[in-house]
Amino acid sequence: MSDNLTKAVSKDGKFRVYVVNATQTVQEAQKRHDTWRNSSAALGRTMIGSILVATSTLKEDELLTTRIQGGGPVGAIVVDADAKGNTKGYITNPHVSLKAREDGHIDVKSAVGDKGTLSITKDLHLKEPFTGEVPLVSGEIGMDFAYYMAKSEQIPSAIGVSVFVEPNEQVGAAGGFLVQTMPGATDKDISKIEANLKIVPNLSTLLNEGLTNEEILDKIMNGLDMKVLDNMPVQFKCDCSKERFSKSLGTLATKDLQSMIDENHGAEAVCKFCNNKYEFSEADLKKIIAEKN
Repeated sequence: MSDNLTKAVSKDGKFRVYVVNATQTVQEAQKRHDTWRNSSAALGRTMIGSILVATSTLKEDELLTTRIQGGGPVGAIVVDADAKGNTKGYITNPHVSLKAREDGHIDVKSAVGDKGTLSITKDLHLKEPFTGEVPLVSGEIGMDFAYYMAKSEQIPSAIGVSVFVEPNEQVGAAGGFLVQTMPGATDKDISKIEANLKIVPNLSTLLNEGLTNEEILDKIMNGLDMKVLDNMPVQFKCDCSKERFSKSLGTLATKDLQSMIDENHGAEAVCKFCNNKYEFSEADLKKIIAEKN
């Protein structure tokens, strides 16, 4: 079954909930970047968090870019996501595999670091993009996204992001949830949800057990009547193209393009987000130069 995101609201209007199964999406990122255990978990969690924030705060054709720089060995993580469930991302150091935590889980915090920032830049088609930035509070990524939602979006939220990596480095399951508190919720209502979340197993465990988004939703919101508003597809999707790279090359100085022709008899462009490669022959580069002049 392909990846999907479920949007729901409690019938009393006090909570809005998003549950996403992003297993194939994170598998695609792992394959494209050849990420190892800790890098897979860090990149995957950032992609899941970005999907949840994008689908809950953006309109139809808006886009956001998440950047996490925590000072850890994986380096910077950059992810794009939109309101339609499309995402792409990369991590500076894909080959990070550290010792597991004492509880057996992947040590994401040690890989990401916790001395840095999480920033989200939104392209809302205004003159200037809007950026919200918060310090990392955990380095485990889920709590960091929740802190961003509370501080930058002024929406108290609980966010869980989970990636299960098999011993052979393949991604076995990946998903997440976002619970937004609406203005009518009381402290008692919030405490009930917090108590639920403490006993709900890891999301990747539930996905590995074959639970659907709706079944996970029932576990998270145990005891509350929920109404499903929408189910939408989620996928790894990159919009790079040879034409786009050609425009980028066109911004270079003519002498730099000429040296590519003289020294390398062409050029190769690699997309950071998806690792697709684009070859430019001498003729391609000469055409770009001609179009500049």
